[in-house]
Amino acid sequence: MVEGIILAAGSSQRAETFKPELLLGEKTLLEHALSGMYNICERIIVVGGYEVDRVRGILSSYAKVEVVENMNWQTGMFSSVKVGVAQVKGERFFFLPADVPLVPENVYRKLLLHQGDIIIPVFGERKGHPVLFQRAVVADILSEPDDSNLRQVIRRRGFVIVPTEHQEVLMDVDTPEDYDWIQRRLHNANSSEGKERSLS
Repeated sequence: MVEGIILAAGSSQRAETFKPELLLGEKTLLEHALSGMYNICERIIVVGGYEVDRVRGILSSYAKVEVVENMNWQTGMFSSVKVGVAQVKGERFFFLPADVPLVPENVYRKLLLHQGDIIIPVFGERKGHPVLFQRAVVADILSEPDDSNLRQVIRRRGFVIVPTEHQEVLMDVDTPEDYDWIQRRLHNANSSEGKERSLS
C-alpha cells in the first residue's frame, strides 16, 4: 500500500493569508497539492494544526483523506511530520508540504519505479518534493529529537535522486509574490493545454 502525507498545519504568516484556502483556478491550493497524489495513494494523511477545522472543510468530500490534528503545531514543522508519520500503515509513503501545489501525477509514478529507502526528485541540481519513503524510515523519523528536522534523517539515512523535467517539484508558496507567480504559471499551462486540444 502506498500512502501520502501532506502538511497543512502552519499559520502561513509569510503568505499573509491562510494558504490552504488560496484559490488556484477553481480549486484551493490544498486541493491542488492533493490532486497529484490522489490517484496514486490508497490513503492520504493531512496534518492540520492552525485552523484545522478549515482544513477539514476543504477536504470533506475526499474519501481517501484522513485529517489528523497536531496539537503542538506551534513548536515547528517537524512536530507535524512526526504526527503524520505516526499514522503510516503502508509500505511506502509520499511526503509533501501543502504549499507545493502543482506536482503532476506522473512525478509520483516515476518515483515509484525506483528502489531505495528515500527517493527524491531533482530538477536541475535542486532537490524538491514529494519525497518517497519506505516504511523502514518511520522508526528513524519518530526517534529523532523534536528540535531536529526531516533533513537530518534524510542526510543520515542516504537517498536516491530521480531527475525530472518538471520544475513544479521546486515551486512552493511562501509569500504573496510566490502565489502570484504560481497563478501565472497555472494559467499559462492551462492556456497551452487548451491550444493543443483545439489543434487536435
